[in-house]
Amino acid sequence: MADASTELDGAARARSVRTLPPRAQIIGFGIMTALLLAAPYLIYPVFVMRVLCFAIFASAFNLLIGYAGLLSFGHAAFLGMAGYVTGYTAKIWGWPPEAALLAGVAAAALLGLVFGVLAIRRQGIYFAMITLALAQMVYFFCLQAPFTGGEDGIQSVPRGRLFGLIDLGQMMNLYFVILAIFIACFLLIYRIIHSPFGQVLKAIRENEPRAISLGYRAERYKLLAFVISAALSGLAGGLGTILFQLASLTDVHWSRSGEVVLMTLLGGLGTVFGPVVGAVIIVTLQNYLAQLGSWVTVAQGLAFVVCVLAFRRGIVGELGRALGKAL
Repeated sequence: MADASTELDGAARARSVRTLPPRAQIIGFGIMTALLLAAPYLIYPVFVMRVLCFAIFASAFNLLIGYAGLLSFGHAAFLGMAGYVTGYTAKIWGWPPEAALLAGVAAAALLGLVFGVLAIRRQGIYFAMITLALAQMVYFFCLQAPFTGGEDGIQSVPRGRLFGLIDLGQMMNLYFVILAIFIACFLLIYRIIHSPFGQVLKAIRENEPRAISLGYRAERYKLLAFVISAALSGLAGGLGTILFQLASLTDVHWSRSGEVVLMTLLGGLGTVFGPVVGAVIIVTLQNYLAQLGSWVTVAQGLAFVVCVLAFRRGIVGELGRALGKAL
């Protein structure tokens, strides 16, 4: 109990003294932002936007597993359901893109609340299996529900005009909107994990009984982290629907949940930049090895095996360890 108390008190003192992030993280953020600003002029913009959507998804998942210690095998449910809600409200109801995105995020947060209430009392593999089972229920619901279009999905989703001003049908406009949303999500997650709330999550991850003995209601903190992660995952799903003008079963399938786990572990669990790097690697493999068909999954598996054997902390985690800096 003393150790946990010392950790929390020390973290609070550190936050009161140092309000700025470490220099290495500032430099890393600057490099990442500069590369993303230049990327659409050097690389096909749709590819980079897909990376950004998955980077939001992986960062949201990392908030849950990397800082709250909760392994969810059902995060595709939030990504896919938000995509369906965004696509339906934009195409059938004619909502503008900002309202459709908010509807998708709200649907994902509500679904996350339901999942969390049902699963949060369990730990370890039991928690993971419950989330997987619930996600499979969502998958079969989306397969049968009339508003989802079944196996055809919701196609030709209009991109519309953001706030009635920005035409998202223009590729560069869409790119910089998605980039702005990604940066906002990145900074939000960074603020969460370095806030007192984030410090409590870390204490719960390290030793939940000690955190409870200090008076923290661990289940409430974990549930809130789960809902935030689900909402941000939903935002990624909604952006993907607007980007590709399609909401399909692919984003609700269990394999999508496996991909986000792979992205997070490959980049670096519990690191700030790790999920972004992991998303870049996995999406790149999928894009440039697409001609190999099902062998793409073999390539992903090999990348994961190499990472586990050579980079136990993930690519960014090992880099940070070598530099002696928190990344």
